[in-house]
Amino acid sequence: MGRTEYYHDPDAPKANTLIPASNLLVVDEDGAILLQRRRDTGQWALPGGAQDIGETAAQCAVRECLEETGIVAYTDGEIRQQYETTYIGRPVGGEPTVNDEADGVRFVPPADLDRYDIHPSMRRQIGDYLAGTYPRLD
Repeated sequence: MGRTEYYHDPDAPKANTLIPASNLLVVDEDGAILLQRRRDTGQWALPGGAQDIGETAAQCAVRECLEETGIVAYTDGEIRQQYETTYIGRPVGGEPTVNDEADGVRFVPPADLDRYDIHPSMRRQIGDYLAGTYPRLD
């Protein structure tokens, strides 16, 4: 399913769906941040996605991170406004792997983030964490 992302775009189509979503900003022991390259946009992002009925936002963040890793227009006509919650986590096991939604997954040191094409909304969340706006795991 293709999609177009709009971020602070006054010409974006009006949303017809509101989707609660959660991200998991995973930081390893060296301070590197887990990113995935999305197959649908080609951009690097935090693992995350839409919340399922019956799960909490935190459960959604963990589930989405295990499964994969603005306003979004899908080719089926859905125009969604996402409401995202981002949680901070640490890896507890496993290795980053590609999947149906991500063709690249890796831990990226903060000093290397500028080398990656990261959507502005994700860049802001990562920037807030690095600036100390989010609670630190230290």
